[in-house]
Amino acid sequence: MTSPYLDAITHLQAGNVIAYATEAVFGLGCDPDNEAAVHKLLAIKQRPVDKGLILIAADWSQLTAYVDDAQLTNDALRRVLASWPGPFTWVMPALPTTPRWLTGRFDSLAVRVTAHPQVRALCLAYGKPLVSTSANLSGEAPCRSAADVWAQLGGRVDYVLPGAVGGATNPSQIRDACTGEVLRPA
Repeated sequence: MTSPYLDAITHLQAGNVIAYATEAVFGLGCDPDNEAAVHKLLAIKQRPVDKGLILIAADWSQLTAYVDDAQLTNDALRRVLASWPGPFTWVMPALPTTPRWLTGRFDSLAVRVTAHPQVRALCLAYGKPLVSTSANLSGEAPCRSAADVWAQLGGRVDYVLPGAVGGATNPSQIRDACTGEVLRPA
């Protein structure tokens, strides 16, 4: 593992908020199981907790501790798994143990298995998914480079993992895993 991953993991373990490149934009992330870190991320983003968050993962197995896939039909689960890795975020029923600081006012959780090699490697090295929301203040344009993150968010972010966004021009599509309905087009 290279030094940038070690630095990012050290920050995640300390309850800090990091920024990293994803398929289309830079994301803000933290440990999803650390309530204080999630609230710090929400404060940076100026986002209310009731909206819920997205978890980004290296593979499906990293998400099973948070989502209740038993509530999905076999066809629905196959559709979800066939779309990954890639820029597809699925809203799935959350397990009753999934913290409200992740689900917000919902009984569901948005999840994605990323195709971006750097954030995938980060999730693998950390051993779990990350909270992932676009790196920007609410209402502002998403950051597409590390320089954009520093310019818009200044010293609010604890660490920026050097890297480049993937080739996608729009944020990931969001769909309901139970119905297939598109909630946010790509």
